[in-house]
Amino acid sequence: VQLQASGGGLVQAGGSLRLSCAASGRTIITENMAWFRQDPGKKRAFVAGITWDGSATYRQDSVKGHVAISRDNAKNTVYLQMSNLKPEDTSVYYCAAGDTLAGLRADDYNSWGQGTLVTVSS
Repeated sequence: VQLQASGGGLVQAGGSLRLSCAASGRTIITENMAWFRQDPGKKRAFVAGITWDGSATYRQDSVKGHVAISRDNAKNTVYLQMSNLKPEDTSVYYCAAGDTLAGLRADDYNSWGQGTLVTVSS
């Protein structure tokens, strides 16, 4: 499956963004999906994930309360709603698809989008 992330941009602290991850090539209805972030010089870090059927979501503790992940299997798209953004949320965000249920590691996912840059100004 090919993943295309979009929706990043420059936003002021306290603002909101919704990232989208559109899949093509085949349906993601059986895929567990997730968003990761990667800062310069660091490994990709888990942000949020959602099970293949949308029955469960899970998030990194640091983003609970201002990040929500959702999916629309009919549109073959996964979303990351980010609110009350802080400068420390600045990063490149990647969406990923994989077979592992509730995977928290980058190795749990085998398909990746190209990343979308989120910049939060103070």
